[in-house]
Amino acid sequence: MGLSPVLWQFLVHWLHASALFPAEASGIAPYVDALYFFLVAMTIFGTTFVAILLLVFSVRYRREKNPVATQIEGSTLLEATWTIIPLAIFLVTFVWGALLYFRIYDPPTNAMNIYIVGKQWMWKAEHPGGQHEINALHVPTGKPIQLTMISQDVFHSFSIPDFRIKREVIPGRYSTVWFEATQVGTYHLFCTQYCGTQHSGMIGEVTVMTPGDYKKWLEQSNSGQSLAQNGERLFASMGCNSCHNGTAAARGPSLAGVYGSKLTLTDGRQILVDDAYLRNAILNPSEHVTAGFAPIMPTYQGQISEDGLIDLVEFIKNMQSNYRVQQTLVTATSGEAAPTTPSEGTTETVKP
Repeated sequence: MGLSPVLWQFLVHWLHASALFPAEASGIAPYVDALYFFLVAMTIFGTTFVAILLLVFSVRYRREKNPVATQIEGSTLLEATWTIIPLAIFLVTFVWGALLYFRIYDPPTNAMNIYIVGKQWMWKAEHPGGQHEINALHVPTGKPIQLTMISQDVFHSFSIPDFRIKREVIPGRYSTVWFEATQVGTYHLFCTQYCGTQHSGMIGEVTVMTPGDYKKWLEQSNSGQSLAQNGERLFASMGCNSCHNGTAAARGPSLAGVYGSKLTLTDGRQILVDDAYLRNAILNPSEHVTAGFAPIMPTYQGQISEDGLIDLVEFIKNMQSNYRVQQTLVTATSGEAAPTTPSEGTTETVKP
């Protein structure tokens, strides 16, 4: 608490340089460390203050000095002081931590989205352009990265200590976290939730690259099909386009431009169409029936893998017109192969 700013900075840099503390490799890391060191300093100060008081009172009120106990009346000012000051410190810590929490879990609108699928005992990263990684993640510096994560089996926890991020990865539900890497290098990735016999082996590496090197990596790792294109093929093969084709006689609502909008359901609720809603609407359509349409969509629970759901969600997110849906419907009914070129208004690959 009483350290000078220069001494404080020296201490922080020494901790990082001596490998006693993880590196500050993301934009949020210095803010997390500032709160952490504030709590440590407050704890040290409080412990030292109480220890000194114990020592002083033990000497001052020992038996030789006070052979007969005397009654000491309470002091309203003293009691108010030791109540108000700690309360003020705790409130400062609470507000500081709350602001930091919302900053960590509220990604910028321009963040690049990467999907993370956890399973016993590995991490799978899926980039919008179709690049897939196992126990590895490549990201550029200076670009906000949002991770949309889900588990295929049990609870996991995605943690990159050098970025100061940690997020639970839950079966059946998307969770998100974001970061902006600031230093080129390789950093450790861990699962910090015990998830079975090989939990300790559920680790990986995060490689932070310059934007130029990251662009080269994307080109070299391109699988030929983006997630949206894979989703388009799955959309046609499962017959989704027979109902969601955007025509006046369609049995299902139009999906063009639906992402990010608010839908009114048959029960009168209004709900924001985001990744989680699209996933749930595919698996549990009877719970998400759009107003004006009959609940005739079958459930696809157990019929689509998490990878397939991600592809479908990406396709619908990028669907800005019904041109592609109608074209896919025509080619599917005629027996021809579904087209693979990007549709009007869609984004084939998101690159920095």
